[in-house]
Amino acid sequence: MTDAQPRLQRGHESERKAAAMIVWALYILSIPSVNTLVLVGLVVAYAARGSATGVARAHIDAQIALFWSVFWWTVGLWILVGVSFVSIIGIPLAYVFLLLLFVLGVWFTVKSIFGLLALAGDRAP
Repeated sequence: MTDAQPRLQRGHESERKAAAMIVWALYILSIPSVNTLVLVGLVVAYAARGSATGVARAHIDAQIALFWSVFWWTVGLWILVGVSFVSIIGIPLAYVFLLLLFVLGVWFTVKSIFGLLALAGDRAP
């Protein structure tokens, strides 16, 4: 009868796999939601982190680490954009930093897609 039990029942190794999948999906939807759903995803990741085990825990830890690394890179790049726009000489450099912000957003989304695919295949992030 153990085969009849749902895969995500309490106590199963992949107990928080659904939460980890939701976080990846929210991260992927960050661009159309103007990054609002990223914050929701971060809250879900922190809420599910305590009881997650195995592959799900590895993904949740990776999601939290991904958020904070991208957050601090974004803050740093916006500071550089602001400083560059103050001087006329730095204006072309500001456009380079804006391009890097765009690349960072694309990288975040692609990494989230690969994370979701890995989790769907029960692989570590």
